[in-house]
Amino acid sequence: MRARDLLAAFPTVTADAPVIEAARLLAEQDLPGLIVVDDDGLPVSILAGTQVLALAVPRYCQDDPALARVVDEKHADAFLSSLAGRTVRQAVPPRPRELPVTDPDATVLELAALMARTRTPLVAVVEQGRLLGAVTLQALMDRVVPS
Repeated sequence: MRARDLLAAFPTVTADAPVIEAARLLAEQDLPGLIVVDDDGLPVSILAGTQVLALAVPRYCQDDPALARVVDEKHADAFLSSLAGRTVRQAVPPRPRELPVTDPDATVLELAALMARTRTPLVAVVEQGRLLGAVTLQALMDRVVPS
Protein backbone atom coordinates (compact mmCIF):
# COMPACT_ATOMS: atom_id res chain seq x y z
CA MET A 1 0.00 0.00 0.00
CA ARG A 2 1.24 3.46 -0.92
CA ALA A 3 0.50 7.04 0.12
CA ARG A 4 -1.68 7.46 -2.99
CA ASP A 5 -3.98 4.71 -1.64
CA LEU A 6 -4.56 6.58 1.64
CA LEU A 7 -4.58 10.08 0.22
CA ALA A 8 -7.45 12.45 0.99
CA ALA A 9 -8.12 16.04 -0.01
CA PHE A 10 -7.13 18.19 2.91
CA PRO A 11 -7.73 21.81 3.93
CA THR A 12 -4.87 24.26 3.94
CA VAL A 13 -4.19 27.60 5.59
CA THR A 14 -1.54 30.24 5.11
CA ALA A 15 0.83 31.36 7.84
CA ASP A 16 -0.90 34.75 7.98
CA ALA A 17 -4.40 33.30 8.48
CA PRO A 18 -6.05 34.00 11.83
CA VAL A 19 -5.31 31.06 14.12
CA ILE A 20 -8.85 31.21 15.54
CA GLU A 21 -10.16 30.47 12.02
CA ALA A 22 -7.75 27.53 11.80
CA ALA A 23 -9.04 26.29 15.17
CA ARG A 24 -12.61 26.59 13.90
CA LEU A 25 -11.73 24.55 10.81
CA LEU A 26 -10.04 21.90 12.97
CA ALA A 27 -13.13 21.65 15.16
CA GLU A 28 -15.78 21.76 12.43
CA GLN A 29 -14.10 19.10 10.30
CA ASP A 30 -12.72 17.03 13.19
CA LEU A 31 -9.18 17.29 11.84
CA PRO A 32 -5.91 16.41 13.59
CA GLY A 33 -4.16 19.35 11.96
CA LEU A 34 -3.92 21.54 8.88
CA ILE A 35 -1.35 21.93 6.13
CA VAL A 36 0.23 25.39 6.14
CA VAL A 37 1.07 26.46 2.59
CA ASP A 38 3.07 29.23 0.97
CA ASP A 39 1.88 31.54 -1.82
CA ASP A 40 2.46 28.77 -4.37
CA GLY A 41 0.27 26.33 -2.44
CA LEU A 42 3.18 24.17 -1.30
CA PRO A 43 3.52 22.92 2.30
CA VAL A 44 5.76 24.88 4.63
CA SER A 45 4.52 23.43 7.92
CA ILE A 46 1.85 21.39 9.63
CA LEU A 47 -0.39 23.03 12.22
CA ALA A 48 -1.39 20.33 14.67
CA GLY A 49 -4.36 20.96 16.93
CA THR A 50 -2.04 20.67 19.90
CA GLN A 51 -0.04 23.64 18.61
CA VAL A 52 -3.21 25.75 18.64
CA LEU A 53 -3.79 24.68 22.24
CA ALA A 54 -0.20 25.49 23.19
CA LEU A 55 -0.69 29.02 21.86
CA ALA A 56 -4.04 29.46 23.64
CA VAL A 57 -3.39 27.88 27.03
CA PRO A 58 -1.65 30.29 29.38
CA ARG A 59 2.01 29.39 29.91
CA TYR A 60 1.54 29.22 33.69
CA CYS A 61 -1.10 26.49 33.23
CA GLN A 62 1.23 24.52 30.96
CA ASP A 63 4.12 24.86 33.38
CA ASP A 64 2.07 24.00 36.47
CA PRO A 65 -1.13 22.03 35.74
CA ALA A 66 -2.37 22.64 39.30
CA LEU A 67 -2.78 26.32 38.43
CA ALA A 68 -5.28 25.43 35.69
CA ARG A 69 -7.54 23.99 38.39
CA VAL A 70 -7.82 27.31 40.23
CA VAL A 71 -9.23 29.14 37.20
CA ASP A 72 -13.02 29.31 37.52
CA GLU A 73 -15.11 27.42 34.96
CA LYS A 74 -16.41 30.53 33.18
CA HIS A 75 -12.88 31.75 32.44
CA ALA A 76 -11.54 28.26 31.78
CA ASP A 77 -14.21 27.73 29.11
CA ALA A 78 -13.08 30.92 27.34
CA PHE A 79 -9.35 30.22 27.08
CA LEU A 80 -9.46 30.22 23.26
CA SER A 81 -10.36 33.91 23.32
CA SER A 82 -6.65 34.55 23.80
CA LEU A 83 -6.19 33.60 20.13
CA ALA A 84 -7.90 36.79 18.92
CA GLY A 85 -5.60 38.75 16.63
CA ARG A 86 -3.01 35.96 16.44
CA THR A 87 -1.91 34.15 13.30
CA VAL A 88 -1.06 30.60 12.31
CA ARG A 89 2.58 31.73 12.02
CA GLN A 90 2.62 32.30 15.80
CA ALA A 91 1.45 28.73 16.46
CA VAL A 92 3.83 26.75 14.27
CA PRO A 93 7.53 26.28 14.99
CA PRO A 94 9.63 28.86 13.12
CA ARG A 95 11.75 26.26 11.32
CA PRO A 96 10.65 22.65 11.55
CA ARG A 97 13.50 20.19 11.74
CA GLU A 98 11.89 18.11 9.03
CA LEU A 99 8.77 18.84 7.04
CA PRO A 100 6.28 15.92 6.98
CA VAL A 101 6.00 15.82 3.21
CA THR A 102 6.31 12.83 0.91
CA ASP A 103 5.45 11.66 -2.57
CA PRO A 104 2.55 9.40 -3.60
CA ASP A 105 4.81 6.35 -3.86
CA ALA A 106 5.78 6.31 -0.16
CA THR A 107 4.94 3.03 1.58
CA VAL A 108 2.88 2.86 4.78
CA LEU A 109 6.09 2.15 6.71
CA GLU A 110 7.69 5.28 5.25
CA LEU A 111 4.58 7.27 6.20
CA ALA A 112 4.56 5.84 9.72
CA ALA A 113 8.26 6.56 10.17
CA LEU A 114 7.79 10.15 8.96
CA MET A 115 4.85 10.72 11.31
CA ALA A 116 6.79 9.25 14.22
CA ARG A 117 9.95 11.20 13.45
CA THR A 118 8.17 14.54 13.00
CA ARG A 119 5.55 13.85 15.70
CA THR A 120 2.74 14.96 13.45
CA PRO A 121 -0.64 13.31 12.81
CA LEU A 122 -0.57 13.99 9.08
CA VAL A 123 1.75 13.95 6.12
CA ALA A 124 1.34 16.19 3.09
CA VAL A 125 1.69 14.44 -0.26
CA VAL A 126 3.29 16.42 -3.08
CA GLU A 127 3.94 15.42 -6.67
CA GLN A 128 5.62 17.53 -9.34
CA GLY A 129 5.36 20.71 -7.28
CA ARG A 130 1.65 20.28 -6.53
CA LEU A 131 -0.03 19.43 -3.23
CA LEU A 132 -2.24 16.38 -3.76
CA GLY A 133 -3.61 16.09 -0.22
CA ALA A 134 -2.61 14.35 2.97
CA VAL A 135 -2.46 11.04 4.74
CA THR A 136 -3.73 11.21 8.31
CA LEU A 137 -2.68 9.07 11.24
CA GLN A 138 -6.26 7.78 11.41
CA ALA A 139 -6.24 6.65 7.75
CA LEU A 140 -2.87 4.99 8.25
CA MET A 141 -3.93 3.18 11.42
CA ASP A 142 -7.24 2.09 9.88
CA ARG A 143 -5.30 0.34 7.13
CA VAL A 144 -2.42 -1.20 9.07
CA VAL A 145 -4.01 -2.29 12.36
CA PRO A 146 -5.56 -5.75 12.00
CA SER A 147 -9.33 -6.01 12.62
